[in-house]
Amino acid sequence: MDESGKPQGPQDAQESATAPDTAKEAGPEAGKGLPERTPDEPSGTDTGTAGENASGTGTAAESASGKSRRGATPGSVDGAANGRRGIGGGILMGKPFGVPVYVAPSWFLVAALITWVFGGQLERVLPELGGARYLVSLFFAVAFYASVLVHELAHTVAALRFKLPVRRIQLQFFGGVSEIEKESETPGREFILAFVGPLLSLVLAGVFYGAMYLVEPGTVPGVLIAGLMISNLIVAIFNLLPGLPLDGGRMLRAVVWAVTGKPMTGTVAAAWVGRALAVAVLIGLPLLTHTGALGNERPDIGGVDSLTDALLAAILAAIIWTGAGNSLRMARLRAHLPDLRARTLTRRAVPVESHTPLSEALRRANDAGARALVVVDGHGTPTAVVREAAIVGIPEHRRPWVAVSGLAQDLKEGMRVPAELAGEDLLDHLRATPATEYLVVEDTGEIYGVLSTADVEKAFVAAMARPS
Repeated sequence: MDESGKPQGPQDAQESATAPDTAKEAGPEAGKGLPERTPDEPSGTDTGTAGENASGTGTAAESASGKSRRGATPGSVDGAANGRRGIGGGILMGKPFGVPVYVAPSWFLVAALITWVFGGQLERVLPELGGARYLVSLFFAVAFYASVLVHELAHTVAALRFKLPVRRIQLQFFGGVSEIEKESETPGREFILAFVGPLLSLVLAGVFYGAMYLVEPGTVPGVLIAGLMISNLIVAIFNLLPGLPLDGGRMLRAVVWAVTGKPMTGTVAAAWVGRALAVAVLIGLPLLTHTGALGNERPDIGGVDSLTDALLAAILAAIIWTGAGNSLRMARLRAHLPDLRARTLTRRAVPVESHTPLSEALRRANDAGARALVVVDGHGTPTAVVREAAIVGIPEHRRPWVAVSGLAQDLKEGMRVPAELAGEDLLDHLRATPATEYLVVEDTGEIYGVLSTADVEKAFVAAMARPS
């Protein structure tokens, strides 16, 4: 573009992709603001809040770009709550294999619950312990979650082996999650990545079973080792159930993917099996405990034990159902990832020098049918992008006296986006450098336009609404 704001070069050649929509929008009077986007285009009015901390693009990009969560219990939901996942989601305990391990606040609630329940069991088995039984129970809770950590580390090591980056491991309510940044490239790797967790839990159960022969039954070590053997066996068996978001569901997804050649088909099949599993848990677990099929005494209907079993079943069923639904939602997003192209989401931009008054810059943008401003130096090299949120905050009567340089964000490394970026590559680029706006450039380095995080957010919403 030249200083007058008239498009030229590659941007003219691509008017059929982006320019026609914006060129027809020069409705507002000169100086009133940037032209509004037509109803069928993403709106950018929330750019300031959506992009200031990149919370919008960050969360959408992370969940849609293939980030998965693998865990040792029903709490390991694929992309569940993929929403707001800050790095500070708990207490940092260490970085095995370079991957940070966090303990979420909810873990302390579960640890207290395990301590209380296991302490009640110890009172019947080892009544001579007295109040010390709760210290033993607390040790059991910590040891159990150490086993869960081993389960998660198995997923992490396998992921790193396959060159899949792991963001973090988090121990939380009902288990732990390994946040793996990308999906497996092949169904075989997906199967292995899912299977290693339950396999390690089975190995731990076997180790503890063997250790039971080395200690005297009816003692504190004997009870602890027996409890850890049973708990790891339960974790392994439960996670092998063939429904998302459990590891067994990912194994089923891998099998269907291998047979059909379509990962989306595998996800849909495993997610619906997961929903059926949730219903089975909700109904079946209370029935099994009431009938004594699990080896326990038959509690009276309406008793405290029955209510506890029903509550536990409801929580587990809700977690599984929600995780399966999130897997379907994320699969739908991934199916539409190729539709997210920097070139088609870019706003036409007008280059202006840093000393240009805002009112004059907006007049040029209106004349050109553009919706963004790029600050350039005396040689026409872009140096900054004017933030839309900052423009909105300047009253119209002050705009002739405000230079665009005071409203611009300097172009940092990573804020230049190639026009041909699309899908997961585009999302990875935006996530790596959080910002409200990005400069989109051609391969030649010439200005193509400005990409707003708000427009990316709108594109995600539209992708969610479309059927797969």
